[in-house]
Amino acid sequence: MSYNTSRNGSFLGSIPEITKNLLIINVLMWVATLVLQTRGFFLEQYLALHFWQADDFMPWQFVTYMFMHDSSSVQGGILHLFCNMFNLYMFGALLERMLGAKRYIIYYMVCGIGAGLVQELVWQFTWVGDVASTLGVSTAEASKAISAGQIGDLAEFLNFRYLTVGASGAVFGLLLAFGMSFPNLKMFIIPFPFPIKAKWMVIGYGVFELICGTRGLMSGVAHFAHLGGMLFGILLILYWRHTGVIRKNEYM
Repeated sequence: MSYNTSRNGSFLGSIPEITKNLLIINVLMWVATLVLQTRGFFLEQYLALHFWQADDFMPWQFVTYMFMHDSSSVQGGILHLFCNMFNLYMFGALLERMLGAKRYIIYYMVCGIGAGLVQELVWQFTWVGDVASTLGVSTAEASKAISAGQIGDLAEFLNFRYLTVGASGAVFGLLLAFGMSFPNLKMFIIPFPFPIKAKWMVIGYGVFELICGTRGLMSGVAHFAHLGGMLFGILLILYWRHTGVIRKNEYM
């Protein structure tokens, strides 16, 4: 099957509409975040995903956090944005052509929202322990102090400690779909000097994220959100296969 990948010869014209719009929205949101914070207005407070028990949490953040990226530094933000947008372009454009615009955007959003739900679940199981570690007390003592309302800056702690931004969860869902669609396609992955089949690449990324998440490595990265995107991606693909929306031997 062949695809018409160009439209009036331009780079943006060669990208399918949904993927193109996702790229544009993410870039514009990052620029807007940087500009507004120079004027004392921080979009992260309203649009980043906060812990559900924090004062700054709002339900719409399960969607909006996917279009936000690191703004703590320009250099770090560019790297964060570029990595996500490059992978969105590489895998998303192909998958949109395969799935069609409607199924593609549903898949993307389910993976992103699912990633946020998994991150919230992880926070729910770890936040009391984090409070205890910060205070230098046992988990039982911290839990008792929280229940008694004896931690005066708890709201501020939750607002600023537990928040995440980025399209990574949705992008990891795209990566999962790509691996399921082309399991034996060989790819060169930095820093390996030899080709790796797509299925092993996806499994390797999943194992890496699990190890980092459980061992506290690269603590500034939402590893479990990445895993959540992959989890909800495979669940949706299996559901679509079961209901006949997609056939097992057709792409995924």
